[in-house]
Amino acid sequence: MSPYPIDRLILTPDDIDLARSPLAGEFDAETYVLGAFNPGLTRLANGNLLMMVRIAEALRKPIFDGHVHSIRWEAGDGAGRYVLDAWPLDYVDTADPRAFVIRGGGWKVLALTSLSWLLPVELTPDGLELVEIHYGKAIAPEGSFQCYGVEDARISRVGEDYWMTTCSVSPERHCTTLYHSANGLDWTFADIVLDHQNKDMLIFEGLIDGHYWAQTRPLGEVYFAYPPGSEWRAGPSINLAHSPDAHFWKPSAKPGIRPHSATVATARMGGGAPPILTDDGWLTLWHGVEPKELVGIYRTYWSILDRDDPSIVRRTEHSPLLEAAPELTAPLAHQMYVHDVVFTTGIVDGGDSYIVASGEADLACRITHIPKVVFAAGAADQSGRPT
Repeated sequence: MSPYPIDRLILTPDDIDLARSPLAGEFDAETYVLGAFNPGLTRLANGNLLMMVRIAEALRKPIFDGHVHSIRWEAGDGAGRYVLDAWPLDYVDTADPRAFVIRGGGWKVLALTSLSWLLPVELTPDGLELVEIHYGKAIAPEGSFQCYGVEDARISRVGEDYWMTTCSVSPERHCTTLYHSANGLDWTFADIVLDHQNKDMLIFEGLIDGHYWAQTRPLGEVYFAYPPGSEWRAGPSINLAHSPDAHFWKPSAKPGIRPHSATVATARMGGGAPPILTDDGWLTLWHGVEPKELVGIYRTYWSILDRDDPSIVRRTEHSPLLEAAPELTAPLAHQMYVHDVVFTTGIVDGGDSYIVASGEADLACRITHIPKVVFAAGAADQSGRPT
């Protein structure tokens, strides 16, 4: 059971009308919602909340005629179109339901079983009821660097501007793309801001010494070892970068949040919700992954960073803030394809609590109200979690 007073699923695949999808009518094959998950979160001027939900739209029958098929956006006259690609089954590995591996190369090459687009979903101010699903404002691929989809939005409000980072997927690059909005609902593509496999970019909700700051997470196949006895483990880490304009980013020379050798729960890690400023510093929610089977166990953790130098971790918690909640997904058992995954992607101030948005099981959107006392120094007696 959840330790929090309010913790529920607010959006599931059954809530999505694919007749209003950007892919509707584009090819002669049935699709379904593999997942409606990993929502960016912000508060609109009218007080309502806005989730930007990743819709992973997949083929109902991807395997036929001896081939496995994937969806791709293709540039053309006007707005472009969606097409199906076919790969011979003898040349692929389909063990992962989210992607398949194409054998025979000198490195790992993937194709996706779904194409993702982003759907704005408006909620009541407490995040607990749907107000409107804005299909007319959906964000879909519009360039060759997004031909396999747009994924995992994170929304940050800095001053009067809303900034949204996304992952754009293509054979050209797996890059971070930036969108801008004046109202949090109508978005304009700005630019590619980080190149290949630098994922989970989160812009701080506020400037530091006149500059934008962001957490990033570059990936690679090789990591160099820390010395024996180090408190850190080599592997993916949450790095930092800063920018004068939110478009051009310089990596920080100082490390950010690194995997800790004392726990296997951070064998793989990355940013979660954009950091927000509190009285104690920048509150950042991030994910750590414990190896298990194919996907691993994803949990949400938190840290407080120094308000003037976010490379300084003032406080962190090694016990998870959020874990997967099987009781929430039990009614969706027939749609489950991964387990043990909660992936936090948004946070807003809700008064005495923070309203936290997460993707649950790569399937649905979860809203959790987490009392602010949980993050206070010396709060173990009140939250039940050690500091």
